[in-house]
Amino acid sequence: APECPFCGEAAGRRLEEHVRARHGHLLGAPGTGNGEQLYECPMCSLTCTNIQILEEHVDLHLEEHNFSEGIDLELAQQLQTEEEQQRLEEEKREREEFKKLQRQYGLDNSGGFKQQFLKNMEREVDRGRMQPFEYHKRKADMMESLASGIDDGKTKTSGVIEALCRYYQNENKDVRRVWLSAGVDHFHSSLGDRGWGCGYRNFQMLLSSLLQNSFYNDCLRDTTLIPSIPKIQSMIEDAWREGFDPHGASHFNNRLHGSKAWIGACEIYSLLTSLRIKCQIIDFHKPTGPMGTHPRLFEWILHYYSTDNEGGAKVVCTSKPPIYLQHQGHSRTVVGIEEKRNKSLCLLLFDPGCSSQQMQKLLKQNSDGTVLKQLRKFVGSLKEKQYQIVAVDGVLSLEEKAARCLASQVLTAEKIP
Repeated sequence: APECPFCGEAAGRRLEEHVRARHGHLLGAPGTGNGEQLYECPMCSLTCTNIQILEEHVDLHLEEHNFSEGIDLELAQQLQTEEEQQRLEEEKREREEFKKLQRQYGLDNSGGFKQQFLKNMEREVDRGRMQPFEYHKRKADMMESLASGIDDGKTKTSGVIEALCRYYQNENKDVRRVWLSAGVDHFHSSLGDRGWGCGYRNFQMLLSSLLQNSFYNDCLRDTTLIPSIPKIQSMIEDAWREGFDPHGASHFNNRLHGSKAWIGACEIYSLLTSLRIKCQIIDFHKPTGPMGTHPRLFEWILHYYSTDNEGGAKVVCTSKPPIYLQHQGHSRTVVGIEEKRNKSLCLLLFDPGCSSQQMQKLLKQNSDGTVLKQLRKFVGSLKEKQYQIVAVDGVLSLEEKAARCLASQVLTAEKIP
């Protein structure tokens, strides 16, 4: 509040009245000695010879002070209001962003596979795309699958690797050599996991290959059939309870079952290792080629498939399991790699987003190669900022499993420079 220039008392907005009422007699000043009376301004020490002039001068000071004080107060109030609005908007934005992330990663308590499956089927019935009797049959099948923990196989396509092998045997255009993984079934997303289930579906693909390989019989003796997505969620929770990846488990609050939580390379690594399947995560954390490309990723995969498979055959059907490939927001399964005549490389990927109808086209004997477009990915096609792969390379002893469990609590990814 403004202070009186005479007594220092806080006068607020009534400074002018205060000066006139309390100190009006002080506005005058002694004469100059030659009989002329002088009046000194208490605000700026200006001297006047006329009391009226001095009063008008002081009035100007008071008006200026009151005007300035009013503007300062109004500006301060405006700034405070704007700051409060900005703070509230920022808090609202943070809450919305957090809820968005929760929904994106399935951590918003909106239910899991079962709830989404039923909701989507009800929507199909309401739109006339599904008959009520089909709804009840599929609901019964789904409940049976959940009770048994076994996938119902309705999204599975088998025999694609064998069909690819036959195709490449007859292909004489631009493929110099091709390496294919061991047999693997394709699984695509269903009504229950559309939008979030790619990690689980890719695990089913990888597991389908391992189950066909007798080398892994011992560590998979309790997993002889492909588990359903809720069962896979429970299996990952079991791995966390064993001590695998406590940091990752805390991200999900140690709970996946009954949620639509996305999983990635670390969860796949923990689950496989808990089953005594030897694997490694390789992190391609930045591009290694022009235009944001990852040629080192392609070279690593070529080395994975071609090691111990260097014969002269054009088509090499290896015994190597497929590779889990992860990037932000999606994951796929690498089932082979082509080397073109110009030495360029092309990955062959199974995508959970491809339907059974699309995959069935690959089984036709008279395929002219156009349907392979959905599998082929060249270096210029993979330009995400970062990629991770999970590659299987053997079986662990109980001692090795325990050591890896301990190691996973510290570090689970090897960095590629």
